Amino acid sequence: MAGSRRQLLGRRAGVGVVAVGVVGCLWGTGSGCAPSGAVTGGPPPEDAVEVVEKAADALVEAGSSKARTSMEMATGGTRVTIRGEGVYDFGKRLGRLKVVLPEDPAGDSARQPITELLAPGALYMKNRGAGVPPDKWVRVDTATLSDGNLVTGGVTDPLAAAEVLRGTRTATFVKRTEVAGTAVRHYRGTADLAVAARRAGEASRGPLRAAAKGFATAEVPFDVYLDDQGRIRKIRHRFSFVNGQQETPVAVASTTLLYDFGAPADVRLPAARDIYAGRIAEE
Repeated sequence: MAGSRRQLLGRRAGVGVVAVGVVGCLWGTGSGCAPSGAVTGGPPPEDAVEVVEKAADALVEAGSSKARTSMEMATGGTRVTIRGEGVYDFGKRLGRLKVVLPEDPAGDSARQPITELLAPGALYMKNRGAGVPPDKWVRVDTATLSDGNLVTGGVTDPLAAAEVLRGTRTATFVKRTEVAGTAVRHYRGTADLAVAARRAGEASRGPLRAAAKGFATAEVPFDVYLDDQGRIRKIRHRFSFVNGQQETPVAVASTTLLYDFGAPADVRLPAARDIYAGRIAEE
């Protein structure tokens, strides 16, 4: 499955890396994510690396939230962006997102949103296309994906995004600012996927180990914005991987915006009878 999904990346001329396997791999700034209105004040006294490493724990304590995601990449002179929006339960590690693909470059076919369910070790997709009946789900074992599903689904699992920070090597406080009207502290740094895999929760270790091996480099630059409770309000990763026959690494920017903490996040996984077991056509 990992090999076939990789071959999918980069097939739709100009749409690039991920638009095949599922939703495509794209990234960019999340809608409404741009920080604004810098707040005055000096740097916090805490050690930046230690503060950032604890971000995943703060999300689990928060319970749940709404989320917006954006994945953007530029390939062949074309920039493509995939956006998602939904809810996430950090305690159960379950999420539901409606993912919107970029318009068909040819402009001759409308793309329906794909519903994605994020679960420990699995990604479920409905309205997948490629010969899959519209009432069926496609299930993908994320441990088989060379990127650990950090980009393949066109979104980055919000908790996985936070778990990456457990491998923080360097972190610097940038400034106090705001994200969507909430006061936050902006940190910038780099994380090591291999280190993150060793320190992450059991459900994240396999996917992060796969990503550490599958990406062009295990080093992931990031910008993260934390509120007064240490919760992530916005996080942006820059991943790098080799796409198919390309020898030059492709850069993918993934942005996640979290808000409305405590919002209901009732995510139910599909029954076995609702999962498609047939062959998926190549697009």
